[in-house]
Amino acid sequence: MFEARLLRLDDQAHHHAHDHHQLVMSLAGRAEFEVDGRGGEVCRMRACLVPGDAGHEFAGVGENRMLILDLDEQGTSAEDQELLGRLFEAPRYPELDADFQNLLSYAGAELARYGSDPMLARSLGGILLRALYLRLFGEVKRRPVGSLDVERLDGYIRENLSRRISVAELAQAACLSPSHFHAQFKDSLGLTPHQYLLKTRLDRAARLLRESDQPLVRIAEECGFSSQSALTTAMRRYLGLTPKRLRGNE
Repeated sequence: MFEARLLRLDDQAHHHAHDHHQLVMSLAGRAEFEVDGRGGEVCRMRACLVPGDAGHEFAGVGENRMLILDLDEQGTSAEDQELLGRLFEAPRYPELDADFQNLLSYAGAELARYGSDPMLARSLGGILLRALYLRLFGEVKRRPVGSLDVERLDGYIRENLSRRISVAELAQAACLSPSHFHAQFKDSLGLTPHQYLLKTRLDRAARLLRESDQPLVRIAEECGFSSQSALTTAMRRYLGLTPKRLRGNE
């Protein structure tokens, strides 16, 4: 079985299990998931892999639009069974790079227009699965490149998140030239330094909004946004919702 569908997940929590695997990706907005006790979120920058028979709970957060692939290993080739087996060996919340997000947007637009065509749905779903598989298990996935120390860079970013961080500054921290650093960073992490910094700032801001009662202007400052409105604009553009909605005030 292979089914691709577009739908909005409502705000009410649902809990169930089914015997087929499921890949959940966001075209807009976000949703909260818990799969076999492991919690996470689905947004433009992160998907959710739900193994078959895994009990899971989920709820949409405000307005959202999800692309969901339902997959059954029965009747699939040995190669496809290996792919599905590795992808769904455990619950995962894989990060989605900018190229994958573009591919996802294209697939969503085509399904919205021609979703009744089963061959198109299977083809687009297969492309998304393969692209995700290569990012998780392919040879280029986060392979060590030169002397780039990702953990050290993450620590440096966390310590300085409240201020502007330039690519040249990160390159200096990594003891590389800016051009060499940019190429190694993109090859290792699948994002440009600018995209990675923005994702880190948004992830931190989202956690603070959910877990603290700090005022929005303080969260914006702590996460390195120039203003409260800059944080709101970035969240609306990349997460599909406002800080107030993320905090549950709308």
